[in-house]
This record gives sequence, structure tokens and C-alpha cells, in this order.
Amino acid sequence: MQRSRTLSVALAMSFATAGLGVIAAPGASAITPPVAFTADALPTWQTNGIVWALAQSDGVVFAGGTFSALRPPAGVAGKARSAVNFAAFNASTGAPAGCTLSFTVGSGTATVRALAVSPDKKTLYAGGYFGAVNGTKVSSLAAIDIATCKPKTSFRPAFAATVRALTVTKDTVYAGGDFGTVSGQKRQRFAAVKASDGAVLPFTADADEPGRALVLTPDGKNAVLGGDFFKVNGTTSHALAVVDAKSGKVTKAYPGFIETNSVVKTLDTDATGIYTGNEGTGFAVFDGRIALDASSLDQRWRDTCLGATQSVKSYKGVLYSASHAHDCSSVGEFPNGPRHHFLAEPTTGTGKLGWTPDTNDGNGEGIGPRALTIATAGSTQYLWSGGEFTTVNGSAAQSLTRFASTGDKGAPTVPVGAAASAKPGQVRVSWRASFDTDDSKLTYKVYRDGSTTPMATVQADSLMWARPQVSVTDTSVTKGKSYSYRITASDAAGNTSAKSAAVSATATAAAEPYPAAVLGDGASLYWRYDDHTAPFVADTSSANRSGVDVNAPSLRRTPGAVGGPSTAIGFNGTNQWIYSDRRYTAPAKYSLETWFRTTSTSGGKLIGFGDNTTAASKKYDKQVYMTNAGKLVFGVSGSGFKTLVSPKAYNDGKWHQAVATQGPTGMRLYVDGHLLQSNTVTKSETSSGYWRVGGDALSGWPSRPTSDFFKGDLDETAVYPGVLSAARVAGHYTLGRSAG
Repeated sequence: MQRSRTLSVALAMSFATAGLGVIAAPGASAITPPVAFTADALPTWQTNGIVWALAQSDGVVFAGGTFSALRPPAGVAGKARSAVNFAAFNASTGAPAGCTLSFTVGSGTATVRALAVSPDKKTLYAGGYFGAVNGTKVSSLAAIDIATCKPKTSFRPAFAATVRALTVTKDTVYAGGDFGTVSGQKRQRFAAVKASDGAVLPFTADADEPGRALVLTPDGKNAVLGGDFFKVNGTTSHALAVVDAKSGKVTKAYPGFIETNSVVKTLDTDATGIYTGNEGTGFAVFDGRIALDASSLDQRWRDTCLGATQSVKSYKGVLYSASHAHDCSSVGEFPNGPRHHFLAEPTTGTGKLGWTPDTNDGNGEGIGPRALTIATAGSTQYLWSGGEFTTVNGSAAQSLTRFASTGDKGAPTVPVGAAASAKPGQVRVSWRASFDTDDSKLTYKVYRDGSTTPMATVQADSLMWARPQVSVTDTSVTKGKSYSYRITASDAAGNTSAKSAAVSATATAAAEPYPAAVLGDGASLYWRYDDHTAPFVADTSSANRSGVDVNAPSLRRTPGAVGGPSTAIGFNGTNQWIYSDRRYTAPAKYSLETWFRTTSTSGGKLIGFGDNTTAASKKYDKQVYMTNAGKLVFGVSGSGFKTLVSPKAYNDGKWHQAVATQGPTGMRLYVDGHLLQSNTVTKSETSSGYWRVGGDALSGWPSRPTSDFFKGDLDETAVYPGVLSAARVAGHYTLGRSAG
């Protein structure tokens, strides 16, 4: 935090925990380390099909796939031109580089599926399914002289089927694919040939299903194989195996290491690790990434996100991946929902970094990006991606895109704020952390009453799936006077959002009794629903556990439950709810409190804990819901459904207080300050998740109402990390009623 030199303001900083906090603002850098690339897609020529493979050499990027033409991107001069399954591009401009090759076949559909450049950068090797390159006969593997852009006629191996993977040393070309013979010799799915003339080498690593990926260990002694196979040279080792680089003999097998319905699609390596990208089919699959130690070849970490990984690339301590990740809840990140096609994580672990450019699924199989390579031109590095996508970051771009190591131009999203005065002489300004696709650490400036000088400058971390509340408390206020505030967000490169809409509050002269009691009893989430702008739901507690409303519930409903200026929120009973902005560990002991008002006869969930945010949860409990008859149910799962049901109905159009607790002595259900039901159940679902208010799944639960969504008003929702006593529950009700 920095204090303005011209405006004397005392600030009390509140910040989120669990690794997403507010710190003093340091000097800016271009992109938040260790990410090396912006998320701003650069103009790049496009194909009319799918790019399956990429490689690079001396500022030129080679693309292979299934396509027949190139065209310039929108707004760039140029005419469409023929390009038969191959093209070369200037890495820094994205324009064609001049090397034109046609990969064709007599029958069937020709395609280029693998590209690799020799260590001396003089030869490009291309694998796939094709019978000629510029009319020169070949058989699914060709060597191209980069300087002349001509096939090397001296290199003539004959692969009997598609080549899907290549890796190259100074004297050997390793290949993986669908083939069973090479130049008439038995080589099942993996083979090695001389780099000079394509003569078949003794290397034998016969697999029973297709090979899809190949790399050498950093010491060059072993080849790491990836694919669909279950056995290599008769040794059980599904999808991943390590073999001697000379003989092909299995040196390390991985039985049971990868699920039987999953395969290895891609491999990459650096000085210390080997990285796999995986794809599964069906249920209980492995779609994520694995890091192996380069020396021991044992697992270093495993990322179990779902969403078929097609390519991985290690660069300066970060593993970039192309996939369509849609569920990373198993590693404590985003739940099942929209697909995200580019991710970055440290090579030392699974925590995602703040780099999330995106594509759509595109054509073909609807996978999105399929290939990655990193090229250098001058002092700038470029991360290229090819695939079957047709948009990048929401704009049209088919099959090719690229991101540079400099030139970050995208500003963070505009903050959405709230202001409230719960304590005498203080106004608390809160906002949902903004989102930036290539900067996780953002700088916020808070302006008061139209001043051009910020009263506070703070920094906070946020990610696409975790945008915690950030707060400052203005103590330089006069009781009874109103103040307005606006906020901006800036990234490390200085790109700055527009100012937020103004939020205002009147500095209170005396604490309101009801919120003071809730906060005094230790609420770790307290939503009062006084917000003016969707979708931000401010948290009044010091934990900054804000919420996000979905499908625009009705804001600032009056009168609120506990009187005073505070308002309520209204739900339509069909498709509106609120979710907490971060994932939490499931509590073993807790109290839930909310006030409700309804005349609905279709029931619905008031509050609960679920494993999704933008869709129905698959796992859900710790919930209070209403039946069609208007009775309240407090239920948990974990060892079957355990519920407490109110004896009477409460859908009478009046405000009521509901409190549900669970702890070492069991479950308790209170309404309007009175204990209605209890039991000795202490267990509940242990999966991490999100607090949901207003609606979530109720499938299979006793007396399930017609609607899973509540129709009516809610107010003063609080979650406590412990069990409220009966006396405190009654005390809250008394304060609420006396205030109202």
C-alpha cells in the first residue's frame, strides 16, 4: 500500500488468504513472471484446414497438417495462395516465408503429422501420410534441405503407414506412428533410420498399438515413447515406456501408470524433466500432464485436469500446454465448465499461472490447438500454436496463432466495487479482483470523491478461476457524510482499465447491532446484498470471501430482513444463484445463517456447498432447502442422506431466520431463533467446493422440491467456521427483529 502525499488517509488493509493476497506495490515488469509470453494474439496467416505439427529454425516456423491454401489475417494485405499440407512462415511477422512444398498422395488424404529439425538446423524432417513432396517420391517420411527448400533424394526410407512422431539427433531419425514395417523390415509403431540416407537401424521397440510421441532423455541414452500401446517388445507398459536409444530394449516400463482408456499424445523435455500430455476416452480418464524426473524417470508431479492435452512445451521453467481443459477441480482449481485451450504451469508443480489466452474448439474433432513451438527472431521469442481452432481470443483466426515475449497491450477488466460503513468512522471499499489474461498480479488505485490522486494503491493476485475480493478501509471520514469511490486496475506493463462505476457510502455514527453481532461471532463469509452492480457480491467479513451472482438476480430489494439501509436480493426460482469466488476445503464444523422471504410452492435451495460454480454441482451437501410445502430441510451426505426437517411451513411471505449447524455433537436446525430439530450426525461430504446461494442441484434428496432454485428474497447470509450456540442464534434473531 502507498499513501497519497496530497490526501491524508488512514487505511486498514484487508486481503484474501490462501495465496491470493494484497501486498505493497513494487515496480512493474512487462509480464508477471515466470510467464514469458503475452496473451495478445499477433496477426498470423491462416490455413483453410488443420495444422497438426510445428517446428522452427532460425526465425522460420514450419507448419504441417491437412490443408490446401493460405490466406492473410483480417486487416492484412495479401491474397490467398496454394499450400498443400505444408507452409513456412516468418516467425516475427506471421507471413509466408517463401518455402513452398506440396505433400501429396496417390489415394486417400495426404497429411503431415510430425515435423522435426536436425541439430545443425540444416534439415527439416516431415512425417505423416504422403507419397510425394513436390513430385519427388517418398513414403510418409521426407527430409527437406532448409536452405534450398527441396527434398533430399538421398533420404528414402519407406514407411508402410502414417508417421505421427519424430525426434532427431545428428545421425538418427526416430519415428513413431501406425506402421508395421519400414523399408520391408519389421518395425512395429516405432523405428529409427539413419539421418543421412534413411537406412533402417537395428533399433527395435515394437509396440502393439500406434505410437504418437517421441523424445530422447537429456543424456541421449534413452528414447521415451508415448502412444496408445499396452506392450513394447512384449513388456507391459501402457501409453508410456523408456527404451535404450541404440537397441530399443525396454529400460523402464510403466504398468498401471496411466489409465487404460488414456494415451500419451505429446512429449517434451528439458534439462531436468520429461513431460507428457495425455488424452482419454470415456469416463475416469487421464487427460492431463505428467512430469518425470530426467534422471530417475520417476514421476515428479501429475496434473489431473480433464480436457485432452495435445501438446506441451517447456520454456524457462514453465510448461505451456494446448488442450481443452474444462475441469481442474481435482487439483483445486476451476470446476467442470467452459473449455480453456491454453494453460501454463511451473515445471516444478501443478499450480496454474496467470496466462490464459484462448481459442474455440474449431473444426475436425473439435479439439482446438494441437501443436506448439517456440521460435526466436532478433531478441523476441514467439510461442506459435497450430490446430483446428477458428477463433483466438474471440477473433477470427483459423489454425495458426502466435504470442510474443514483448508488447503486452491488453488491459485488465474494469473492477466492480462496493462501499459500506459498518463501523463508526470507517468506510470499507471492496471490489472483485480484476482479470488479465497474462498478468496475475495487478495494481489497483482507489480514488475518492472525484480526486485525480489515488487515496490508495494496492496490489493483489488473481487468476481466471480465483478472483478474490480486495478491500481498503478509509478511516479519514466524517460521521454522517457521504463519500464516493472509483477504482482502476493496471497490469505490469502499465495497461490500465477504465475507472469503475462510482460506489458510495455514508460514514455511520454508530455500529448497527445485527451486523456487529454477526462479525463478532466470527463469520468468515457475510453477504449483506447491498451491492449496486452485478455480478459482484461483497463480503462484509474480514476474510474477503466475495460472491458472484449468475443470471442477474434482483438487487437492492427492500425492505431488508433486519431493517436499516441494508437491502436484500431476489431470485426468480428458475436459473439464478450466487457462488463464492474461490474454492474452499469442506468444513467439518460450521454454521450457516440466512434470512429468507417467500410465498413459493416450488421450493428450492437457500444455501449449500457444491463442487461447481456455473453449472449444477455433481457433489453437494451442507445445504438448507425448502420443500414444495414450505418446510425447511437441512441435509448432509457422506454416509447417505441425513436430514432435519422443520415441522411447519415458512412460505408465508414474511422474513424468517434460518440457521443450520454441524459439529462434534451433531446437526442442528433453527428457525427464528428456536431449535426445531437435531441429531448426532457429524459426517458430511469432504470434497472441496464453493458456497452456493439461491440454487444448486438437489437430485435424489428427500422431499426434493419441484425447483432446485429458490424463488423469493434472501438477506444477511453468513457462514461461520464453528458452531453457533443456541443462545447466539436466538440473539441474532432478536437483534434482527428489533432492528426490523
